[in-house]
Amino acid sequence: MIKRGRTKLVIFNNRLRNALKHSTIIGAGAFFLAIFVSLGSKILLDNIKSILLSLVLLLIIILIGIIFDIIGVAATAADEIPLHAKSAKKLNGAKQGILIIRNADRVASFCNDVVGDVSGTLSGAIGAIIVIRIIFLSPTINDVVAGTLMTSLIAALIVAGKAFGKFYAIKNASDIVFHTGRVLAWMETYLGIKVLNGLNKKGRNR
Repeated sequence: MIKRGRTKLVIFNNRLRNALKHSTIIGAGAFFLAIFVSLGSKILLDNIKSILLSLVLLLIIILIGIIFDIIGVAATAADEIPLHAKSAKKLNGAKQGILIIRNADRVASFCNDVVGDVSGTLSGAIGAIIVIRIIFLSPTINDVVAGTLMTSLIAALIVAGKAFGKFYAIKNASDIVFHTGRVLAWMETYLGIKVLNGLNKKGRNR
């Protein structure tokens, strides 16, 4: 009984250590990704004087967050079996798709938490810049009303988009993972970027 208790404690400590390590890596990744994306967006906004183009950039940032949320949900809901059939036919992206499913927790954490949160934060910042520009061009506009409307619009688009995205992702999980795998396979072949390196290759890691 004592040995069994010690074994369980060791297993618990290892899992806790792995969880803390994973959380630290995810947090660091979110920090640097936020810096990179924020600087890139600021440079773009500094060179884009049109409010219309700024709104287009805002919509793109929101759309990126929704797309990654769809991928994250699909990774947790997809089944390996259809992808094994595609892998047997040597279809590009099938092996990457299987890796995505087997590491669903990590993929979902990155897509939903890291990219999703960065996208939401960045959307708010860009929205604030757009409001400032609108008020500068039209001083008669109430800044409180403009800011409230912009915040509400961004929130509505994100919530509605992710709500539809989750429904779509659950219904088409395996196909979404396969097409994501195809994109990653293309990146590996033509760009030399191996996004899935270091992930668990055996068993579904949930």
